[in-house]
Amino acid sequence: MLKLNEVFFSIQGESTQAGRPCIFIRLTGCKLRCTYCDTQYAYHEGQDASLDDILTRIREYPCKLVEVTGGEPMEQKETPLLLQRLLDEGYEVMLETDGVEDLSQVPKGVRIIMDVKTPGSRMANPKSEKNLAHLKAGDEVKFVLCDEKDYLFARDFVQKHDLGKKFTVLFSPVLPQEDLSWLPERILKDGLPVRFQLQMHKMIWGDKRGV
Repeated sequence: MLKLNEVFFSIQGESTQAGRPCIFIRLTGCKLRCTYCDTQYAYHEGQDASLDDILTRIREYPCKLVEVTGGEPMEQKETPLLLQRLLDEGYEVMLETDGVEDLSQVPKGVRIIMDVKTPGSRMANPKSEKNLAHLKAGDEVKFVLCDEKDYLFARDFVQKHDLGKKFTVLFSPVLPQEDLSWLPERILKDGLPVRFQLQMHKMIWGDKRGV
């Protein structure tokens, strides 16, 4: 059994798949308490659901792209089983993860979007560096940036690990901010091999839940 927070059908708002229709499976639970967290309701809210229950629910939607998110989905021991079931059913599967939990059990067919927590999150963790070994070509590494200090941390991390040659690297500013231009301007100035992204779903629906 898994503790399930919600299932919904929306437009993918982030990553290289932004703009595509996507089914979201949000699991309950997260040990981290990031300063900018926008899904605090997923810390504890949820109901027990079997793998069959979850598969039955998502079959209702006319879509084959699925993202498993949270909370932090890899805190639940049956998440790798869910990911494999989704692959077996022919879904294109994405996993959004905070980069702290062990990713060695994620099936190879899953596209991982792994956060590296910055100082501004107050949850920076060395386990993120260890998890880089479990990523593969096609996976993505995301940095959520609060300010200049976060940018410098992310820039140094990208350069230290030569991430631009291995994965898609995403730089995403915390919203709202009065002026977002500072981030793309710094990316251009430093010639970083990264992708600037905004949370498309927030631009469309704000903080509305279930989108």
